[in-house]
Amino acid sequence: MNRVTNLALTMIVAALLISFAYFAYQGHRALSLAGGTEVVTSIGVLPYYAFRSFLRMLVAYILSLLFTLTYGYKAGTDTRAERWLIPILDILQSVPILGFFPAAVYFFVSLFQGRLLGVELASIFLIFTSQAWNMTFGFYESLTTIPRDLQEATVAYRVNGWRRFRTLYLPAGIPKLVYNSIMSWAGGWYFLIAAEIIAIGPVEYSLPGLGSYLIRTTEKGELGLTLAGLLTLVALITMMNIFIWRPLSTWAENFKYEFGSGGGTRQPEGWGYRLWWQAPGFREVRNGVVKGGAFLARAGSGLVKGLAPEPEKWRRWCRYLEWLRRLGAGVLGLFLVYALVRGLLALGTLFLEPWQPQVLSIPKAMLFSFLRLLAAYLISLAWTLPVAIWIGHNERVYELLTPVFEILASVPATALFPIIVFILVGLTGGMNLAAVLLVLTGMQWYLLFNLIAGVKSIPGDLKEAAAAFGLRGYGYLRLVVLPAMLPSLITGSITAWGGGWNALIVAEYVVYAGQTYTAFGIGSLLDTATYGSGNFQLIWSSLIAMMVTIVLMNRFLWRRLYEMAARRFKIEV
Repeated sequence: MNRVTNLALTMIVAALLISFAYFAYQGHRALSLAGGTEVVTSIGVLPYYAFRSFLRMLVAYILSLLFTLTYGYKAGTDTRAERWLIPILDILQSVPILGFFPAAVYFFVSLFQGRLLGVELASIFLIFTSQAWNMTFGFYESLTTIPRDLQEATVAYRVNGWRRFRTLYLPAGIPKLVYNSIMSWAGGWYFLIAAEIIAIGPVEYSLPGLGSYLIRTTEKGELGLTLAGLLTLVALITMMNIFIWRPLSTWAENFKYEFGSGGGTRQPEGWGYRLWWQAPGFREVRNGVVKGGAFLARAGSGLVKGLAPEPEKWRRWCRYLEWLRRLGAGVLGLFLVYALVRGLLALGTLFLEPWQPQVLSIPKAMLFSFLRLLAAYLISLAWTLPVAIWIGHNERVYELLTPVFEILASVPATALFPIIVFILVGLTGGMNLAAVLLVLTGMQWYLLFNLIAGVKSIPGDLKEAAAAFGLRGYGYLRLVVLPAMLPSLITGSITAWGGGWNALIVAEYVVYAGQTYTAFGIGSLLDTATYGSGNFQLIWSSLIAMMVTIVLMNRFLWRRLYEMAARRFKIEV
């Protein structure tokens, strides 16, 4: 029976892939025959647009994963590097996606003289900025909360370098990497609109994709086409959840720290897990990839051993390589210093010009935006904390609800524009409540997924010990659950506030059916300066104000709370 089911599953997936490829090709062909660079708002091109957007997301995710593994590893294992790497990461995550528009336009677009490849690279870079920081913070947190006895064991057995990364650090980070990858993909979908339509003042570059399709249909007020685009996006997200994220979540359960005899509760296997591990065709492909990789590794190792020079020559080559590495690092450092000096001189010249009246309103705008963020954060915390505890302790509920939350987290804020315009703005007469609701959509999911990850990471032997000592109810929450969740709560809060500051660009400035609705704040100032006047003095003033505010919050609030949690509540098994 299982063999028949797995074969049927393979045939269904193959039919879906073939159908999607056929309709995507038809859409590409229709666009090629039509010519032009405008975004076509026709239902027939949606599969092709979905394919283009997915490819951009995939490339950006691969870059984000590489960045996470290198940057997060260095910050989590080198105390001296951590002192400046984490503040830099704080600054990077505080810059909204609009803040990277000048870099994307002037570097990628100008480098390729406005050709399509340059715009594509700029879009991938912008999506990368909405994915990488969350994943890096999660991986960094995983490395800093590894039980001390495991680290001491690797030192005692002299497990160093690549072996230590492969056997200790990477397995420790896999659960958080999977959870935060889901959240980063959701963030990429959320800001896909801003990444596929890049504009500074009158200059605008558009790319075919779901994001550009949604914003064009929303601006025209074509609700039917907007709904079709959203349904396409939801279908793509659902397929990814079933066949990619759910199997990865099941696989990630193998890397939880379990020291008791009973272990933890294993997550149920879904269709996607059975597809990759049991279904014919996919099973052979997976085994072939694994065996091929092992063969290439053995062949490469044998080749290296066969071509290895004498020890004295090898040491000389190592000295040359070290010299080249230092030379490259020096050249890169000089280039970065040069770029920094040029940027500071340009900023100085910009601010020596007569100040625009809007710049003087930035402190007031920051206050209004901060109050909206605080209200959205308190609402998010009020519902995500109990829901995460409930979901994390109930495998059946986890299996049913997390796919729903993953889909909701990926839906762009444009889906709420008609509701906001027709209901909230009409009832309240302003955009303040609507802005809080939109900010909420950009904050709450970071909290929820990090908190769920914190609950799921509680070792099974701790749960068994709590049950053996009769800990239930409030005592169990106070002594076991909340201390274990605290690092995840702080990490989730840092990324949630970062996502909230980013969400201001869609929360305080809404364009629907040709009409613009704004709520006074730093997000609306930045949107107006970027999309409207192209006022670089206002753009950079707003960005600097946001970065300073977020860095001060992270340094004097979240980091101190994290250090306190590490001292008082860190679980040592």
